[in-house]
Amino acid sequence: MSRRREAETPKDAAFRCGQIAVIGRPNVGKSTLVNALVGARISITSKRPQTTRHRIRGILTTRAAQLVFVDTPGFQTEHRTALNERMNRAVRESLNDVDAIVLVLEPSLTDGDRRALDLLPARVPVVVAINKVDRLADKARLLPLIAEIAALRDFAGVVPVSAEKGWQLDQLVAELTKLMPAGPALFAEDDLTDRDERFLAAEFVREKIFRLLGEEVPYATTVSVDRFIQEGSLRRIYATVLVEKASQRAILLGEGGKRMKDIASAARRDMERLFGGKVFLEVWVRVKSGWADDERVLARLGY
Repeated sequence: MSRRREAETPKDAAFRCGQIAVIGRPNVGKSTLVNALVGARISITSKRPQTTRHRIRGILTTRAAQLVFVDTPGFQTEHRTALNERMNRAVRESLNDVDAIVLVLEPSLTDGDRRALDLLPARVPVVVAINKVDRLADKARLLPLIAEIAALRDFAGVVPVSAEKGWQLDQLVAELTKLMPAGPALFAEDDLTDRDERFLAAEFVREKIFRLLGEEVPYATTVSVDRFIQEGSLRRIYATVLVEKASQRAILLGEGGKRMKDIASAARRDMERLFGGKVFLEVWVRVKSGWADDERVLARLGY
């Protein structure tokens, strides 16, 4: 997907380009950070862990460099479905053939952070982004935390940031730019992501399910776009939500289908903002027991 961006850094004689894996435990703000760096909502977000299920590349092009951020699912060890195995594999594969890694932490160190750190290959430079520092009541806690983190490995940099507030993102970009090899851009200057509108449409519907429903149902759902028709600036999108049980379908639909209409309306508004045109969206809900362990379904859905 493309949209024109203004360059943000002075022109450098040696243009740099590289791929950067963005990893961390669930719910530390990886997707929010990628969106903030790219300047568009290409990765879905919610307050629930493991909202992200796919690898998605966010592309930031400045006059000096093109940084290709590979947003990944949060690595998790609690649930052993075929879907979660594929998500964990996506994290591991993202660490191959990248030029740098951003390890995203909250302003603390947990066992989950240390497990994420254990995944990192020794040969790849790592920059730590301590996210959500705007929520720290006592900023004096940052210095001892940075020292604790720096003692774990020879990091290329440790940068406190706030993805939500946009704080110190320029410094993070500068640190990463220094790590990129010299070379031509991999994507067009106005590309924002390697994913197409069909994929993004399904993700927006899934995001609203995560944001508007309770604990169980979002994790039992997935979304497929059955038809995507563009007529000038109008997009006609027909999607299906798969759930595991009939009871989940009833919850998702709500009384008289109202909850699903609210979800579809919110998703449609986001699509129109990102796509820059009117969207007609029709969403159906279907029960498909065991879809998260069905390899054929997962392959068809692009997991």
